[in-house]
Amino acid sequence: MAVTLDLSMVLIGLGLFSLVLYVTPAPIRLTRMTMMVGAGVGATVLIFYKALWCLADADSPGMRWTRLRLLNFDGRPPTRGERVLRLLAGCLSVLSAGLGLLWALVDEETLSWHDHISKTFPTPNRHW
Repeated sequence: MAVTLDLSMVLIGLGLFSLVLYVTPAPIRLTRMTMMVGAGVGATVLIFYKALWCLADADSPGMRWTRLRLLNFDGRPPTRGERVLRLLAGCLSVLSAGLGLLWALVDEETLSWHDHISKTFPTPNRHW
């Protein structure tokens, strides 16, 4: 749910930007190349959005709205380095045709690759 909320925020921002491009006087034709560039821009914006929260050493709005928090395997909030490692490992999990995410279905502790690699995991926030 948290990922969906974060993704929707990025998509709303990209949609507003696309609307501005649409109403400009210069026409933009939808071709294979412009769609590939658009997908690349979208992926880049999403990675920068996630990196922003890593560098701020904070949980994303999606995590906060769903009342989740990120902890390391020692039960402490992760360091900035652990958050960045989690982001990079998350990219690996997705780019491997999603196998890193599907791994949670067969993992004993239901952790994905980026959980294991970064030694972090999301958990319910009990302080609400």
